[in-house]
Amino acid sequence: MRLHRNLVFATINALNEIFNEGNYADKVVAKYLKTDKRWGSKDRKFVAETIYDIVRWKRLYAEIAEAKEPFDRDNLWRLLAVWAILRGYNLPDWKQLEGTPARKIKGRFDELSKIRKYRESIPDWMDAVGVAELGEETWTKEIAAQNEQAQVILRVNTLKISVQELQKKLAAEEIATQTLKDQKDALVLEERANVFMSPLFKEGFFEVQDASSQLVAPFLEVEPGMRVVDACAGAGGKTLHLASLMQNKGQIIAMDLYESKMKQLKLRAKRNGAFNIEYRIIDSTKVIKKLHDKADRVLIDAPCSGLGVLKRNPDSKWKLQETFIEDIKKTQQEILQNYSKMVKPGGLVVYATCSVLPSENQLQIKKFLQTEWGKNFTFVEEKILLAHQTSFDGFYMAKLKRK
Repeated sequence: MRLHRNLVFATINALNEIFNEGNYADKVVAKYLKTDKRWGSKDRKFVAETIYDIVRWKRLYAEIAEAKEPFDRDNLWRLLAVWAILRGYNLPDWKQLEGTPARKIKGRFDELSKIRKYRESIPDWMDAVGVAELGEETWTKEIAAQNEQAQVILRVNTLKISVQELQKKLAAEEIATQTLKDQKDALVLEERANVFMSPLFKEGFFEVQDASSQLVAPFLEVEPGMRVVDACAGAGGKTLHLASLMQNKGQIIAMDLYESKMKQLKLRAKRNGAFNIEYRIIDSTKVIKKLHDKADRVLIDAPCSGLGVLKRNPDSKWKLQETFIEDIKKTQQEILQNYSKMVKPGGLVVYATCSVLPSENQLQIKKFLQTEWGKNFTFVEEKILLAHQTSFDGFYMAKLKRK
């Protein structure tokens, strides 16, 4: 296998932006994939996957390369050299790669792979939190699964097309997919592809959404004609799924703190042909109070640590701080207390996170049900989804019914 100079230099520049300038990996990758129009799909795949690989294994590679942060360009080249040796590339005779100690790199890899925090390339604090909350055995399996490359999963927009029809149309574009046994709207790509370039995406026939995330909207038990609140809608992946399940009938109120997220959702909804969505910015407590006792269903897709989606967002391992987790747990409980007041008596609330930590999940529900307001609810059921058990993202969802 050969390394190509222009692809490798683009990778080094991208890593500099991610590690030293604090930019998000997905945004940087998207930017660098547009740098040279002559690149074919294999070139773009190399750049994207190499960047994500080195971001994912940063701690392990830095330890092997004896590179200290902040990484200067020499150190970035050393990280890349470690990656290349471990991936079986023949190093070219470029001056940046001169003197790479291939045998030493392989030896250090074997040695460090016996220690979980290096083998899985995570900060000390994250390893300690994982063990404390999940136990040694479960955490060891879970963090290993979180370091596997995420599959590309599509959610078919049944407002516009059936699963079978979309599968045929994708096959005509040489994109092979498989259905998922228990998820009727999901298609899994057999090989990774940039589906956002497909005309089928631009026509609104599908969204990209992990299989675990696709379980949340059905869990809410919505029906056409209901009034449903998506209280932490963000860019609206679950909002759009709800619109599809409700067949565009009834009302979905999508709420978020950020206007930029609402703008993204409006664009996506237009592409999807979802017309039963209203948009509200949470700019004061009045926005919530106006909806007290008004909704049949409330979805609280709460902000969280994201420790269930590390395979999809490997740079969050390096951006996330332990103090954030403590702070977000307070926010989660406040949101549960306040936003659950929007559901009618007899209605359902679903609390969901993309975290695998019980302190953000089961324990938050337990705490809520013991509060004065929480006593108005009964626990219905929960789903605990761990990546090592499902091969998809780690997720949690709990269903509560207002008495």
